[in-house]
Amino acid sequence: MEDLTGRTVVVTGASSGIGLAAAVDMARRGAHVVLVGRDPDRLNAAVASVGAAGGGRTPPAYRADFARLDDVHVLVDHLRQRYQRIDVLANNAGGVVAGQSPTADGFEPTIQSNHLAGFLLSNLLREQLRSGRIINTASAAHTMGTVDPSDLRGSRKSGMWKRYGAAKQANILFAAEAARRWPDIMSASYHPGFVRSRFGAGIGVNLMTKVTPFAKTPEQGADTLVWLAATPRPQLVSGGYYEKRKLIRPNAQAEDARLAAHLWDASMAAVGF
Repeated sequence: MEDLTGRTVVVTGASSGIGLAAAVDMARRGAHVVLVGRDPDRLNAAVASVGAAGGGRTPPAYRADFARLDDVHVLVDHLRQRYQRIDVLANNAGGVVAGQSPTADGFEPTIQSNHLAGFLLSNLLREQLRSGRIINTASAAHTMGTVDPSDLRGSRKSGMWKRYGAAKQANILFAAEAARRWPDIMSASYHPGFVRSRFGAGIGVNLMTKVTPFAKTPEQGADTLVWLAATPRPQLVSGGYYEKRKLIRPNAQAEDARLAAHLWDASMAAVGF
């Protein structure tokens, strides 16, 4: 992997788990890491950890709740004022949501927090990301659901894990379509594995990871994210889906170019473009 010295890296969902582990690793490699998180206390703790890893440099941190698209717009205002260029955007925020009540923006909460917010953030930072990279945290759980671009508001009810699977499928489709529409940006998605973190804390999934022997540490889960950020671009396939530093194929729906284009157009309309 290349040295990241001098590169600006924005990590969402950076206050714990995979996001925090990736931020710490990239700070050690010399990156200027920008932290984005939802919980103020955890975000402050992350600032201390990443600052220590970066040799004492205090990283900038911004609070944003991706269940509110207004928070994304405020975040972008801050980032645009501070950075002319962003080398890596790690769209890592998200998780499984138990309820299906719509967000304040009127969307199904799982698809908004995992896909629409990151999609909006990426589009609003399009100019800053030229010649940079977008990396989406997806999941093998994409096989459990099917994203429906015509129903981002969740009018048709479905189970929690199907909604999560659909959102993770959206992450893969977004990365692939971004590669087609934005050839100057290297985009990719990856599966981090089953990781011991705060993932699913509201429904007890995080407790299960503590007693599962094959669960990965956050550092292990973040490895492919850091690798995608630091590996020379000619060695990567833009639009690809990765696991354990290897290019793999997602399921057929996540490779459907027509579905990806439909999702892109529907997402653009949903977030107000």
